[in-house]
Amino acid sequence: MSIPADGPPVIATSRLRLRAPRAADAPKIAALANDPDVARMTTRMPHPYSLADAETFLEACASQDPARETVFAIEQDGEGLVGMLGFHPDEDGRTELGYWLGRPHWGQGLATEAAGAALVWAGLGWKRRYLLAGHFADNPASGQVLCKTGFLYTGDVVLRHSLARGAPAPTRMMVWLA
Repeated sequence: MSIPADGPPVIATSRLRLRAPRAADAPKIAALANDPDVARMTTRMPHPYSLADAETFLEACASQDPARETVFAIEQDGEGLVGMLGFHPDEDGRTELGYWLGRPHWGQGLATEAAGAALVWAGLGWKRRYLLAGHFADNPASGQVLCKTGFLYTGDVVLRHSLARGAPAPTRMMVWLA
């Protein structure tokens, strides 16, 4: 599998579909992301999160270089869009995984299912052998998702700014090796 020139492939699991985001997703993204407990567990998401924020995010996704970064909308059967997952270069050019789910979809194993499927694609289709991820120290559930999908702790804890918090937060760094 290789990445199409116009964006990511569609990845299907037993309950989910990961696909390229589209402009029509903006209202649902805004509704799910405008939750302080969702936004504060991310680095880049402001709170409050408006429809204009979602539209700006989707415009940025459309202009990404698919050889360097890609974003997937996460859809659940019968629910539609439930969250987002992306691979982005960090400040050193290394690829980092990030994801979020709307609060109604927490605790169902969906993040683990989505991340696991995306990592299979990243290794086999996108030919990545080394990926980074991090989770805020006060978000152990995200750490569990990453551990379940094969990430290992590096032992590094760095301060990363969270837009929604308006402050840096301790972030436990992890690595995935294909």
